[in-house]
Formats: sequence, structure tokens, C-alpha cells
Amino acid sequence: MPSARETELLEAAYRYVLAHGLADVSLRPLAAAIGSSTRVLLYLFGSKDGLVRALLARARAEELELLGDIGGGPGVAVRLWHWLAAPAHRPLLTLWLEAYARSLVEPEGAWAGFARATVEDWLEVLRTSQAEDLRDSAAGLAERTRDLALLRGALLDLLATGDVERVTAAVKASFAS
Repeated sequence: MPSARETELLEAAYRYVLAHGLADVSLRPLAAAIGSSTRVLLYLFGSKDGLVRALLARARAEELELLGDIGGGPGVAVRLWHWLAAPAHRPLLTLWLEAYARSLVEPEGAWAGFARATVEDWLEVLRTSQAEDLRDSAAGLAERTRDLALLRGALLDLLATGDVERVTAAVKASFAS
């Protein structure tokens, strides 16, 4: 069970990385920005990698909490898109993308398994929205994988261009049926 101080510093560090990114974070500037010291961070999290793992777990927990609010059933992919396109989620999604890419090029250490875990998280959200007879079939998995690929591709485009209108129109056209 984390101490109150550990929780407080993790939340402050999380707000910091949402604003500044995570890949090149240095402990000394981070500690100064959140009112701590490098020594305290190392004591609480064991290492920089331990802190990064805790921050990735914190980001994933927030993402899962927000995804839980999407609901299920018909139209979930479009609701997911509106969630992804919301300006309020941009810092979390930029951090997610940074961690996702880093876990692919550095599959060991603090980033290990992050990309795979998020794919599984999103496939599960899409799975629960499918009809029961489709959920556990190969066709259901293929449909979820297609939908996830489309949403993630659209998200990359949105983060790169900021063109919400164009990308939203494309997503809606893709899911219209």
C-alpha cells in the first residue's frame, strides 16, 4: 500500500509528465518541479525505471477508468472516437502514444509490455460492445481488431494534425452502417 506521500508525489509527477512528456524525463528537474528531491523519489520508487513504471500504471488506470464510462452496445466505436477526439484527453493520449512507441523500441525495462497491454485493454472494451454470439468468435476478434486499427490510426492522424473535423468525418463514415 503506497504511503500518502508516495501517492501525492506520484500524482504530482503524473501531472508533470502529462505536460512535459515522459521519455526524456530527468529526475532532478522533475523532483524540483514537484517539490521533492531525487533522493526521496528514488527511495519511494526504487529507481527511475520504477517511477516510470508507476507513471505508466497511473496513466493506464486513468485510461481504463475513462474507457469504462464509454458503455457498450451499438455505436461504441463512435463514442470511443468522440472520447479520443475530446481536447481534454489530448495530454493523456499524447503520453499514451509516447509510452506505446517507446515500449515497441525498448521492449525491456520500464516500458515492457505497455503497448501489448493497451491493445488488450481496448480490444476488451470493443469485445464487450459486441453481440454475445460474436464476442468469442474469430469473426468477432477480426472485427474488434479492424475497429481498433481504425481508431488508433485516426488518433495518430488527429494528434499529428489537430484536424478534428476531417478525422471525425472519416471515422463516422467508416463506422456508418
